[in-house]
Amino acid sequence: MFGAIVGVLATIATISAIIKKYNQHAVLYASGLSMMALATIFSGKSVLGDKTTGSVIVDLFQFITNTASSQLGGLGLIVMSVAGFAVYMDHIGASRRLASLAIRPLQRLNRPYLVLGLTYTVGQILNIFIPSASGLALLMIVTMFPILLALGIPRLSAAAVIVTTACLDLGPASGNANLAAKTAGIDVAVYFVQYQIPVAIAVIIGITVLHIVVQKYYDKKDIANGTAPAEEEEFKYEEQEEAPLFYALLPIFPLALLLTFSSFTITTVKMNVVTAMFIGLTLSMICEAIRRKNGKVVLASIKVFFDGMGRNLALVVTLIVAGQTFAQGLTQIGLIGYVIETTKGMGFGIEAMMIVMTLIIAVTSIITGSGNAAFFAFAPLAPTVATAVGANPIIMLLPMQLVSGIARSASPILAATIAVAGIVGVNTFDVAKRALIPMMGGTLITIIMTILLV
Repeated sequence: MFGAIVGVLATIATISAIIKKYNQHAVLYASGLSMMALATIFSGKSVLGDKTTGSVIVDLFQFITNTASSQLGGLGLIVMSVAGFAVYMDHIGASRRLASLAIRPLQRLNRPYLVLGLTYTVGQILNIFIPSASGLALLMIVTMFPILLALGIPRLSAAAVIVTTACLDLGPASGNANLAAKTAGIDVAVYFVQYQIPVAIAVIIGITVLHIVVQKYYDKKDIANGTAPAEEEEFKYEEQEEAPLFYALLPIFPLALLLTFSSFTITTVKMNVVTAMFIGLTLSMICEAIRRKNGKVVLASIKVFFDGMGRNLALVVTLIVAGQTFAQGLTQIGLIGYVIETTKGMGFGIEAMMIVMTLIIAVTSIITGSGNAAFFAFAPLAPTVATAVGANPIIMLLPMQLVSGIARSASPILAATIAVAGIVGVNTFDVAKRALIPMMGGTLITIIMTILLV
């Protein structure tokens, strides 16, 4: 019981520190190490069990070493390769070409709020191939924002929709999706097709409808209150060289490989995410060599890919290790075991646990503007909790993973929100206010559909 109380206090202190803008990595490391140290003092046992180094103190840090070693060669390499490929796609103009091609059908419609809602739908689909929330938002600003203004949509409504286009982290290009799949012990392609897509279809439809209704309501309210902005000026942006049309296929190519060589189609060839990304990179560089006719420049461009990998090693992969350190601390201190036994005794099922964990992640994500810290910290606990009550870990991991992105998109301090608001000239809190109801609806639909389908 005492250990559980310590675990609760440590969790509260950790979330509070992250909210106060303390470094997320350091907070999770410090909290996890502190709980493991206390657990070692209380029990006299090493956190490594029979694999002790011979010193219980050294064992605390050896756990971090072991975790980092396993993650760098596994999930960490996946996250880094995906990030590097995404940066390279942006560098050669392939992401922008895909976005401009995808929004082309919307240009033919003349129903402003329908186009506004479908802007979210198209953007969310693009997010499968363009995993960066900020990168996708800026692409939508360049390609879709001028169209929305021309249709008479106010800047604030357009901005609110655009910042939410990456609210669902879908597909093998998502680091969070890869972590969820690995934690559940399944292939990421299976996680995407069998679990994410059925739930995401309902969520995307719901958010699309909510955006149409909510943005139209707020626009009418602004007009009635006399707070509507003046007539919109034409939005101007710097013109860039347009990539060839077939470049739109390059961001899609790795996903096509993963789905082709998976348990759904061809099983004789094994294909993982990292391999697919390097094949995609090689094909892209060949295309660039043909386009540029300058081998030296094209070969030098590979540095863009590796720079993207390096940035995500520093930002994301280290956060995964920190999150697992925190999760191990909660387990060692006895909080997870206590929660499992208590919920069993009170007759609570996995659904109740899932809702509580999902809401904790949602609140933390809104306040911090990032879903990564909360999800990385609590995701490793899902299999333990689910197994204890005889449930599939996916029923916890799927809503936790999806809602971490949904809730993040309603935060006024989200990087994408700050970037978009600054470019279009609106207030970040006004954008977040417009996004809140659609994201709350998305959270509710995610929980309901998970209970019904998983």
